[in-house]
Amino acid sequence: MEWISKSNILIVGLGLMGGSYARGLKRLGFHVSAIDTDAASIEYALSEHIIDRGFTQVDEETVRQADAIIFALYPGVFLQWIREYQHLFKPGLRMTDVTGVKRCVVYDVQAALRPDVEFIAAHPMAGREVYGVQNSDDRIFRDANYIVVPTGKNTAGAIGWCAGLGKLLGFRHIAVLSPEEHDDMIGFVSQLTHCIAVSLMTCSDNTHLAEYTGDSFRDLTRIARINETMWCELFLRNREPLLRQMDGFLRELTAFREMLAAGDAEGMKEKMRLSTQRRAMFDKK
Repeated sequence: MEWISKSNILIVGLGLMGGSYARGLKRLGFHVSAIDTDAASIEYALSEHIIDRGFTQVDEETVRQADAIIFALYPGVFLQWIREYQHLFKPGLRMTDVTGVKRCVVYDVQAALRPDVEFIAAHPMAGREVYGVQNSDDRIFRDANYIVVPTGKNTAGAIGWCAGLGKLLGFRHIAVLSPEEHDDMIGFVSQLTHCIAVSLMTCSDNTHLAEYTGDSFRDLTRIARINETMWCELFLRNREPLLRQMDGFLRELTAFREMLAAGDAEGMKEKMRLSTQRRAMFDKK
């Protein structure tokens, strides 16, 4: 199945990311159904015409009719859902996800699946520091990166189908990484940055900081307003790669501290020049 308008798309998990997918796909003409245990989320999505149909429990007929399913669930819940409801899947069904870690999810899901359906993992590198379908917005995908995460079990057709979803939703750049490459990379660019932001907010108990700070502190700590349940699970499921990235960061911070303590101005300037050079890569069009 290609991404054909009017196909039946089911989204399981209607939070910020699931809701943003729903908005984008409905705008493109797809028939979008959603399942979420939170009644308020379903009611809001229906009232705002983000979805066509919504359920707080699994509706068997809706699952049977789905041409594609997008899972926006926590990793542990995702695997449990697959095991419990895959008997309802249409033969030839393709599925993808938005999960922030892959090694601990992809192989188990693929091993549990029937042979006549296919799961191809993906990670939309977009988000906001707020949560819930009420804050969803498919404009967050514009100019963002999208990662397709295949394994040896995936077909070329499914990989192309998954990449096509990213293009449809307006992502700027589509990349392909293995689950191992993805988790190493995400440990640095996402999980480590969240750890740093949390640490910045917890290393001082000055309740008046908001009265003194400028944009630099606000920018660095924007992501410190964090969903502790989701991010704690993601950190623990990607523990080894994240620990390696934390160790690398601590080495760099310690080296910079030692330069400062020694009055090594040239050493600090060299670090700053390297930082400026590498950061400029993000500004290239």
